[in-house]
Amino acid sequence: MAELKSFEVKAYPEMWKSLGMNVERFEKMRCVLGDVYQKTYLLQDNRPKGMDYFDNLIAEIHGGRIAEILEAKKKGAPVVGTFCVFVPEELIVAAGGICLGLCGGSPGSIPDAEKTLPRNICPMVKSAYGFKVGKICPYFQSVDFVYGETTCDAKKKTWELLDREVPTYVMEIPQMKRERDRVMWLEEVKDFKKKMEDVTKKPITIEALQRATKVMNAKRKTLQRLTALRSHTPAPISGKDGLLIEQIAFYDDPVRFTEKLNALCDELDARVKKGEGVSKPNAPRILVSGTPMALPNWKLHNIIENSGAVVVNEESCIGTRYFKDLMSETDGNMDSMLANLTDRYMKIDCSCFTPNNERIDQVIKEYKDSKAQGVIHYCLQFCHTYNIEAIRIKEACEKNNIPFLAIESDYSAEDVGQIQTRVEAFLEQVRG
Repeated sequence: MAELKSFEVKAYPEMWKSLGMNVERFEKMRCVLGDVYQKTYLLQDNRPKGMDYFDNLIAEIHGGRIAEILEAKKKGAPVVGTFCVFVPEELIVAAGGICLGLCGGSPGSIPDAEKTLPRNICPMVKSAYGFKVGKICPYFQSVDFVYGETTCDAKKKTWELLDREVPTYVMEIPQMKRERDRVMWLEEVKDFKKKMEDVTKKPITIEALQRATKVMNAKRKTLQRLTALRSHTPAPISGKDGLLIEQIAFYDDPVRFTEKLNALCDELDARVKKGEGVSKPNAPRILVSGTPMALPNWKLHNIIENSGAVVVNEESCIGTRYFKDLMSETDGNMDSMLANLTDRYMKIDCSCFTPNNERIDQVIKEYKDSKAQGVIHYCLQFCHTYNIEAIRIKEACEKNNIPFLAIESDYSAEDVGQIQTRVEAFLEQVRG
């Protein structure tokens, strides 16, 4: 095991105070995050050198990165908070804006939310809402408005309450993918383009949208590259580090992120050629599918890899569902660009859709592509669509003789022992 390195999530109390945050409470959360990160990530053996950048970004995630965002705001950049991969980021970037993921992955803000929201709803929704009402998230305090969508009932009703705290724009996401649904979706995309133009008080040009598309395609391509490198045996990078990079993708500057991740992938490519990895060659290879794991939700990956396996893929909104699809960069008029943008986002196979055969097929495809040996389907409590869809994923795995385990959890540590016992038994099954 690696020597424990000194690590701290840096403090910026004056900046946080200027944002209207509850600095005393946030200081406690900062210390907890630093301690958890140190024990979860910095004890790993043989980590790639390129992970230093991502470690530093976590150290500055509530400070240096926020300072960058506030400086961009002074220069007129709109800052948009988001909760879902259905947000057309290209339009935000084309408007000169910054897109930030606001999904909550911590139990610390849930008590704030439960003063208003029901207890028996998705912990991610409660965590996110709690961060705002508790004033314990500098990202929430920095946005000009937040962009909600209607992918689940808990979200779409929470947006009504969130709008009292921060301007909240809601996009209707159809629940089917027929032509009539595409027509409606295209209108929603056009409306959001107008929303961004109203905020910036200037039109989004075709040239700006083409440039933004290139930026986002480049970011997605390098995430695809990382996923492909993880398919090698032995795995050149841990699943925990892969998950961390995917989570950081929703916070970092997209151009810089792409550059740093490509540099890391160069290092991983060299490792692959040398046959060097972070796990034993015979370590069970696991694909994790299901609901997103918002920062800092590292619980399941930590359990799996501490049990001697390696996670080689995330089929989720934090993972491949976010970056598996690209779009044309060169169409010559706005109508065709917006149509292609709509088509690109319609390929996302969220469990909110019915039917959703594409996701079932995608899980099997990614299992084979990643050379996994078992599937663990992860579902947040009260996420009914993913919970029920796990039945079809299980059936598809059984049909293809793929070991399968379903885990339902929240953000607390109360079920860690139980999950570890189930995961260890599952890995014995995988090992045969």
